[in-house]
Amino acid sequence: MFKMRKPKEYKPTYIYYDERKERLKKMEEEAKRELGLLEPKEYSAEEIRGKFVEASTHLKRRKKKNRQPLHVGVLIILILLLIYIWHYLHTGSLTF
Repeated sequence: MFKMRKPKEYKPTYIYYDERKERLKKMEEEAKRELGLLEPKEYSAEEIRGKFVEASTHLKRRKKKNRQPLHVGVLIILILLLIYIWHYLHTGSLTF
């Protein structure tokens, strides 16, 4: 009700793209690097980014659903409100 809905993402499907061929090319390049035929590749942040999320299924599902974890501040306020209500019900007065 209070959130703006995001438009559906556009994900083009390429006609002349062979995913298997790209994977084989990467595997060949990595094997040549391990054998020492090519110089070692410098790691960049772009290659490492997102690998942890890809490895765990629950984080992958959360990212797919675009859900955010509940903020700690909201939890603290909720707990304080529940304590205040409990105090009112227990003593009958609104002040501590």
